This record gives sequence, structure tokens and C-alpha cells, in this order.
Amino acid sequence: MVITINNNPGAVAGIVQINQSSSVLDQIRERTATGKKVNSPRADAAVFAIAKQLEGVLSGATAVKGTLAFGEVATGVAISAGAEVSELLIQAKAKALQASQKGLDPASRQALQAEFTKITGQIQTVVSTAEFNGVNLIESGASDLNVVSGEGGEIIGVAANDLSTAGLGIDSLSLGSAADARSALASISSALASTSIASASFGASASRLDNQIGFNITRSSSISQGIGNFVDADLSVESAKLLAGEVKQRLGMQSLSIANSAPSSISALFQ
Repeated sequence: MVITINNNPGAVAGIVQINQSSSVLDQIRERTATGKKVNSPRADAAVFAIAKQLEGVLSGATAVKGTLAFGEVATGVAISAGAEVSELLIQAKAKALQASQKGLDPASRQALQAEFTKITGQIQTVVSTAEFNGVNLIESGASDLNVVSGEGGEIIGVAANDLSTAGLGIDSLSLGSAADARSALASISSALASTSIASASFGASASRLDNQIGFNITRSSSISQGIGNFVDADLSVESAKLLAGEVKQRLGMQSLSIANSAPSSISALFQ
């Protein structure tokens, strides 16, 4: 081996090796610290771009999750209120049936009328309070609810149904006579049918929302997994690389030390 004091190829090679090892170690430490193998376009421009696109899709799916949840709750409130209205109508029907009996004394008929009025008043209270965040799907004049169900602006429509006493045609019923009671009985039977139809409509909408929520959750999970496959680092592999890199760096330092000490041996030739 040629020994020279002007140039030291061994030292230069050692410095190159140390710099390379340090660069690799910096990358490995960044991956270990962040848990990602691709942290910037510099690491892998194509993978980084794809991951960012997927993150945008995931962000949209997360936003849709919120709108679907809102629609689900608003529809659920309408379903619960509709069930309560049905129960109250059944109670009102029983009072009308009792009042349709001829020969009732005035006191009994008056008592039935008072109970009937109380029940219809309760129906109106249920309807007016069946609201979630400003949305009431069963009050008089209620608008349909359009729930955003996709990032492209797709919607699931929830039809409003007027279950108020006026909407059901039971706001001015009287049990003042047997004939009035029979007329009221027919109106209440019609109101029960309308309420059942409304409940079925709300139920169908709720089922669509539930299915979409389930799909959105599954899709979001798949997208998250896909992003992880692109950019997440395998920490067990990175840990092994870190140990190997540190060994290479130490060996490089030792090689550089040996290379730097070589020229000093020339002085021994002149002693």
C-alpha cells in the first residue's frame, strides 16, 4: 500500500462512509420518531402524493360521518315521537269508544271529554317538542330533511310527516254526544293509520341511514389501513436497521482513525 502525506485515500473513504451512515441513521431516526416511512415528498414523491389524496378522501368521509349521525338522531327523535303519538291516539280512541255509548249521564260524558282533551293536548306537546338541533320532522309545516351521505354531495332524504293534532284532523273533536263520539272515533282511526304510515316512512329512512353509516365506517377503516400501508413504518425493521447503522457508523469512525494515523508512520522510516 502506498503511504502519502499529501493525500489519504483511506481517510477520504472513511469520511464518505461516515457521512452515508449518518444520513441513513437520520432517516431511520425520523421514521422511528414519527412512525412513518414517508414523511415528505423528498422521501418518496409518488407515495407521498397518493397518501395525501387518500387523507383528503378520509377527511371527507369523516365529515360525512357527522352529517349521517345528525340525520340518524333527528330521524330517531321523530320515530320515538311517532310511537308516543300512536300510544296516545290509542288512549284517545278508547275514550271516544266509551263516549259513543248512548245513555251516558252528563257527568260521565263531561269527564270523558276532559280526559280526551288532555290526551289530544299531550299529543300536541309531544309533536312540538320532537326537535333535535332545530329539526322537527313531525310538526305542522315541517320540511323534509336532506342528509348528506357522500363526499360528492349525495343525499338521503327523510320525508317530514305532519303528526300535529291539526295535521291528523283531531284538533277539534268533541265527545259531547254519542254521535259526536262516533265521528271522533272514525277520525282517530284515520289518524292512527296516518301515524303508522309516517312511522314506517321514518323507519325506512332510519334503516338507509344506518346502512350508510355502517358502510362509511367500513370504508373509512379501509382508507386508513391503505394510508398506513403506504406511509407507516415497520418499527421492528427500523429498529434493526438503527442498530446496524450505529454499528456501521462506529466502524467508520474506527476506520477513519486508522487511516488518519497511517501517515504518521512515515516518520518512523527516517529514524
